[in-house]
Amino acid sequence: MPVLVITGATRGLGLEFARQYAAQGWEVVTINRRRCEALDALARDYPVQTIVADLTDDQSLREAVKEIPHSAIDLLLNNAGTMGDGTMADAGRSHQAFGTFNRDEWLRVFDLNVCTPMAVTELLVDRLAAAKQPVVVTLSSILGSNALNSIGNFYAYRASKAAVNSIMKSMGINLKERGITCVALHPGWVRTDMGGPSAELDAAEAISSARSTIADLGLDDAGRYLSWNGEEMPY
Repeated sequence: MPVLVITGATRGLGLEFARQYAAQGWEVVTINRRRCEALDALARDYPVQTIVADLTDDQSLREAVKEIPHSAIDLLLNNAGTMGDGTMADAGRSHQAFGTFNRDEWLRVFDLNVCTPMAVTELLVDRLAAAKQPVVVTLSSILGSNALNSIGNFYAYRASKAAVNSIMKSMGINLKERGITCVALHPGWVRTDMGGPSAELDAAEAISSARSTIADLGLDDAGRYLSWNGEEMPY
């Protein structure tokens, strides 16, 4: 039975990933800031484990990965992320406009969106290398593409996603020699608490398509920046 480890799965995209992979016969391990009823309910029907940890504390993460019982991990999904104070849903395109810089907010955004994927991947790299065709996917965003930026704003969030794209490019190079495929993935603009009710995609359809894209990944894809439907994203 293949094993998925995913961060930030208590709601939205992470929860939908957990649901769909569990229903497809995967063992699912979630690492979250808190427990949630939806995951507890899922665990009553499927092999789903919830580990509670502070995702921005290295010692907490080290303790968390010790609770993962699997010696080989097939897929690591670095899903946990934040847009900072407010979301697309409540601020629309004015989110993080020029003139609203807040250092504490930027540090919170970068800590979770950039540092956590790096830390978790390093902690699990040996277990990933023990799998047959291991994959690391970090959820990015179209807002991390400099080439596609036509409206500005979203300063902290854009910068954090551009940074994580750079990280995944380097991981793609460095971990390929260990047989691990690393990519950044834009999940689409999805109707979640973060994306808001006006978003283009339903969570179930977006994640189903993303899973198909992930299933097709191989070492030749290492370091790529892709959309949920497999299309190449420009950096």
